[in-house]
Amino acid sequence: MPGGVTRIFWDRFDGLRNMLGMIRLKVASMAAIFTCFLTLMLPHALSAAEAVVTDVRVGPQARATRVVFELTNQVPYNVFSLSNPYRVVIDMPEVGWRLPPRPLPGRSGVFETLRYGLYKPGNSRVVVDLRQPAIVKKTFIMAPIGTYGYRLVIDLVGASKAVFTRHQKAGPIKVAQLGTSQFVGPKPPVTVIPAASIPTKPSVNVVATSPQAQPQPQLPQQVVAASSGQNVQNAAFQLAPRKPAIRPQNEKRVVIVDAGHGGPDPGTIGNSGIFEKHITLAMARELKQRLEASGRYKVLLTRQRDIFIRLRERVQIARDAGADLFISLHADSIKNRKINGPSVYTLSENASDKEAATLASKENKSDLIAGIDLTNENRDVTNILIDLAQRESMNQSATFAGHLIKSLKQEVEVLRNTHRFAGFAVLKAPDVPSVLVEMGFLSNPTDERNLRSRTYRRRFAGAMKKGIDAYFSRVEEARSR
Repeated sequence: MPGGVTRIFWDRFDGLRNMLGMIRLKVASMAAIFTCFLTLMLPHALSAAEAVVTDVRVGPQARATRVVFELTNQVPYNVFSLSNPYRVVIDMPEVGWRLPPRPLPGRSGVFETLRYGLYKPGNSRVVVDLRQPAIVKKTFIMAPIGTYGYRLVIDLVGASKAVFTRHQKAGPIKVAQLGTSQFVGPKPPVTVIPAASIPTKPSVNVVATSPQAQPQPQLPQQVVAASSGQNVQNAAFQLAPRKPAIRPQNEKRVVIVDAGHGGPDPGTIGNSGIFEKHITLAMARELKQRLEASGRYKVLLTRQRDIFIRLRERVQIARDAGADLFISLHADSIKNRKINGPSVYTLSENASDKEAATLASKENKSDLIAGIDLTNENRDVTNILIDLAQRESMNQSATFAGHLIKSLKQEVEVLRNTHRFAGFAVLKAPDVPSVLVEMGFLSNPTDERNLRSRTYRRRFAGAMKKGIDAYFSRVEEARSR
């Protein structure tokens, strides 16, 4: 290559290299500025996002039962007690949960079992069920040492009912800083405890009657994928019936799909360890997609991620939206594991059978399971009476149940006596036709396998859509007469 040409080539190469260097410098500067902005403006958000619970252990400690939560970062927290039944509730900022694939701790000392989950946006909750009245003797956060990271430690000791009540009235224990120790008793506790005294990871027996002690579920990504949801925690519950909207025939019908359970209320846990709350959310999303694809419906979900929603707030969401239909999805369990198939429940003052009454009683305890104190609730809120204003809605609910069952029978094997009745709190909107669909029993291997299958859920949702179409076609036909 001639010398002049060579010189021109290298001059151009150097120019291109300098240009690339300037681009890299600008990109790096922009990245540094953005990182600096996040560090300065969002330190608390970053800190909260980085807090993950990596393990939970329970074991004896002197005369106490020690509960230990391993954390990747320290967090502020509140601890308070509830009775009927006896529980201890731990509230923290919204944290992640990355527990080992093994059963949660089983019975130990005063400890029965625990549940955890997102109670409301920004607030994670742990509910510890107690085997007897017990008080929080001491609680603190330990700094990392050796192979241990941060540890939230709570010591529980048995107590009489009178002592429990006295401590409950004292209010929540609030801890915001590392090393802060809260305790009750005449003698000060030891505030620094060596790592050797932390309970080891014992092999615990799984209690068959305690579903929370089952292995943690390994769920398909499409089942557990989270999306941001509406904050309905402070929704007011209005008992006065709203006036039903008379929609033009060309206007979309509003359908509310309620994914049962959520957050610290997992619902039933299947044989494989899958949570009912994840199954119901997956089916709710599938049904929403099917209905909206038709162009006939506007579909709202009571929850769009794994979060706790109170029963009365689920009802209020439907009423605030002026819903034409409310469908609550569940997948329960039963002692007889041979029984399988979906069923449809509507509201009634009297249960259709003993099983229906038992199921309604269990589902109506969802708020209690999530650690809510119901002792001071207004009776009209916790036990809404069925009055004349609900009669028409109850009749419409029964009509819809008939259409739904007919469609389901064409696609899946349903439970005998498919249409059942009971006093479900979530069905008590006085002016919205409402049904509760038990999609199957997670206690039955076939039902559980089906509900874990996306193919089956699509088929099930398709059958439900046919039932919904048939119901609204009948409503529109009746109006046109």
